[in-house]
Amino acid sequence: MITHKSRVALLVASLLLTGCGAAATATPDEEPAVTRAPRPAHAAEAAARAAAEAAARKLPGLGPVTWARVPSETRQAVVVTGRDRNSSHSTVVLYERTDTGWKAGSSWPARNALRGWTDHHLAGDLRSPIGVFTLTDAGGLLDDPGTRLSYDYGDGFTASGTGFEGEPLAGSFDYVIAIDYNRRSGTSPLDRTRPLGAELGGGIWLHVDHGAPTQACVSLAREHMRLLLLALDPERHPVIVMGDAASLAR
Repeated sequence: MITHKSRVALLVASLLLTGCGAAATATPDEEPAVTRAPRPAHAAEAAARAAAEAAARKLPGLGPVTWARVPSETRQAVVVTGRDRNSSHSTVVLYERTDTGWKAGSSWPARNALRGWTDHHLAGDLRSPIGVFTLTDAGGLLDDPGTRLSYDYGDGFTASGTGFEGEPLAGSFDYVIAIDYNRRSGTSPLDRTRPLGAELGGGIWLHVDHGAPTQACVSLAREHMRLLLLALDPERHPVIVMGDAASLAR
């Protein structure tokens, strides 16, 4: 007959054998979850991925000051990058924002002002203004090629005379896109209203290249201007980001 004392003795012996209070040996399916710090290699990979994702959300070549000026709703950006502060040669790329970041289109050679770039444009200084400006209106001497931007055309876009290198200016304004620097958006590129004052200049456009530097505008080959007109979509809130490479990287 098993007495009460015998039962207690058996229970104590059983607990001692199984190690009461200690974790039982676990099978692989029962292994408890343990939070471990990532190994250095994994941490570096994670940091590299995070940096790549952050970079994809920004336009290439833009530093924090320039990037902060790009409106959050913008999904199209014409980036004009000058060779240097005093150069009249630049490159134009149209970027489209996708779910995975900014995607670059074709790269086109372009011209800017004779004396290069400036942060403080003044009328007649022969420099193009550095900055981020909206693109809302277009026009030209030729009929609308099918752009979704507001388009005005007619004889008001006739160009005459010669440029800095004696080249004829005829045809330079066959296609133009107004850069919203010191102008009223939503009006014809021919509108001469200067909200910031006449001394800060205006009438700065993207237009057809005439083979030499401009006074302050940015010029592209005729076919590239036509392609740009067809690509820009006001519902994607397009902007132009323009300046020499070092300035854009600030």
